[in-house]
Amino acid sequence: MSVYTLKRTQRLPIAPETAWFFFSSPANLQKITPAYMGFQIQSDPDFLKKMYPGQIITYTVSPLLGIPLFWMTEITHVREGEFFVDEQRVGPYALWHHQHHFKAIPGGVEMTDLVHYRLPMGILGRLAHALFVRSQLNNIFDHRYQVLEERFGKM
Repeated sequence: MSVYTLKRTQRLPIAPETAWFFFSSPANLQKITPAYMGFQIQSDPDFLKKMYPGQIITYTVSPLLGIPLFWMTEITHVREGEFFVDEQRVGPYALWHHQHHFKAIPGGVEMTDLVHYRLPMGILGRLAHALFVRSQLNNIFDHRYQVLEERFGKM
């Protein structure tokens, strides 16, 4: 059983409260996800204004050949202004545990994403990871990094 880890850190010249406000709204996920992923939030917009522990968010994504997949995550932990965790409940991964950390630094905020994930289907999942999943996840986080710098500036 292979559990993979992806860690990304980004510093932005904005107040930690500004970063928290942006990321704690699930409605902003689509703004930082590449268009080719076909990311569409299905959840009721009235419940997406601010995250809370126990919140369920449903999406469709099309990561491979434009085939839409259902994905459901739960916000399992929230420490206001510091971190939150989303975990997949239904979707393409056997495990998806994504921590989002926020830390005040001189002149801005440092955000760290830590993702632990595992693919289904044993050796076929490991092969898929080597062939395209790892690079696709890196591309998604590279895109996010770029979009956030364009939106909030560079540090």
